[in-house]
Amino acid sequence: MRLYLQDPPSETEIRAALAALGRPVRDLVRKGEPAFRDLGLASADGDALVAAIAAHPVLIERPLVLHAGRAALGRPPESVLALF
Repeated sequence: MRLYLQDPPSETEIRAALAALGRPVRDLVRKGEPAFRDLGLASADGDALVAAIAAHPVLIERPLVLHAGRAALGRPPESVLALF
């Protein structure tokens, strides 16, 4: 388990998680977070979103589970079960 707010992932780690997820970066962003609005990310491109997530880890959709080179977002929670 990683305390992502105290040990935020780097842009490289975020890109690796996205590759493991096989999903676009917009799926990893919490669009309801005030920081999303405050940073003006609604029309940001993928690179800007990755940079914003690295700088503001509160934007990471959670839970994000990484296991054995694969990843899943825990919404719905059952999606994580396929990793084990």
